[in-house]
Amino acid sequence: MTESSPPVEHPINRVRRRDRAVEDETWIRSFLRDAPYGVVATESKGQPFINPLTFVYDEASHCIYFHTGRAGRIFANIAANPRLCFNASRMGDLIPATRASGFDVEYDSVTVFGRAHVLEDHAEATRALRLLLDKYFPDLRCGEDYSSITAADLSRAAVYRLPVDCWSAKRNLARPTRESA
Repeated sequence: MTESSPPVEHPINRVRRRDRAVEDETWIRSFLRDAPYGVVATESKGQPFINPLTFVYDEASHCIYFHTGRAGRIFANIAANPRLCFNASRMGDLIPATRASGFDVEYDSVTVFGRAHVLEDHAEATRALRLLLDKYFPDLRCGEDYSSITAADLSRAAVYRLPVDCWSAKRNLARPTRESA
């Protein structure tokens, strides 16, 4: 019986498949601006939790904004541990192969790491919600199609800022190979 080696420590944003890594920050920022939704991973007492949600990437402040209710799992988890992992991805075509181990899928993916903060400042929380509304409902106008954001709205909703500490991005595009040809 051999003694196992200690696990190798890697940076949290290291991409294992270097051939799929995207280093182009312009592409990453564009992807985050356009991605329709994301998934946030939180943790409580060693148990991970994953939640899909709408979000907006604010390039000016280099952060992700999202919101949830003030009562619920995400709010409680972030209050106890603000460290988050956020992912936005897009699936493309399925890639068949002659061997089971060769099947694959096209995808684009960006993962963000950071510490989330509940916005207590009314002006910043209002700005973040407006950015979210502008992204998802660009044809609707505040004050015309829906009422302005109020203190009562913000007392029910928790609006979060997730500054980007680091990120990684990956793409997998179908490439003709001997395996899949």
